[in-house]
Amino acid sequence: MKTAVYPGSFDPITNGHVDVIRRSLKIFDKVVVAVLENDSKKPLFSADERVEMAKKALSGINGAQVES
Repeated sequence: MKTAVYPGSFDPITNGHVDVIRRSLKIFDKVVVAVLENDSKKPLFSADERVEMAKKALSGINGAQVES
């Protein structure tokens, strides 16, 4: 199984992010979307909110997994 990791702040997740994930799943079996916290940035949304938004945006996409 080929797995890719897509790290980022995803503050918030956009249609562009979702497009990259969909395209990646044509190459990889699984894409782990790693929602990161960067202490040097002031995010618009909390990490928990960003994880939930990403899970909603990717809910119908098989092979996409969201982690914090």
